[in-house]
Amino acid sequence: MQSKVVTGIIAALIGGVAFGMIMTMMSAPDGKPMMAMVAKVVQSDSLVVGWLYHLFNSVIIGASFGLLFGNRVQNYGAGILWGIIWGVVWWIIGGLILMPLFLGMPVFAPLTMEPMRMMGIMSLMGHIIFGAIMGLAFFALVGKVPAMMEAN
Repeated sequence: MQSKVVTGIIAALIGGVAFGMIMTMMSAPDGKPMMAMVAKVVQSDSLVVGWLYHLFNSVIIGASFGLLFGNRVQNYGAGILWGIIWGVVWWIIGGLILMPLFLGMPVFAPLTMEPMRMMGIMSLMGHIIFGAIMGLAFFALVGKVPAMMEAN
């Protein structure tokens, strides 16, 4: 089980970097990069803080992915499918519920407030891409991480 959690973390960090690059290019309603809005969750405007918070969340999402879906990922297709499902679940939990609450907005604000609607859709696409990459990387790494852990 430990190796699946570690594999999930590594896979999610790979997906998190890809998604983070997308978010850095996206603009929030205030015109700043989306990653700066992510930083506001922890009372900062720093892109670096936004990246660190984003990657911290990736670790949690990846660990839970490995724990919950690690045994279900038997091939690349299953990895991508479960990764996308988990990415969408976290879009709902993080992007539509927690982030708006932390920023003093109503739940589901990215879908119900006009200036944020496009950002909400782009966030969904980013979470789908994140999940697909995480699931793909998970299957690619699933046999390698235990061997690396045993070698140390």
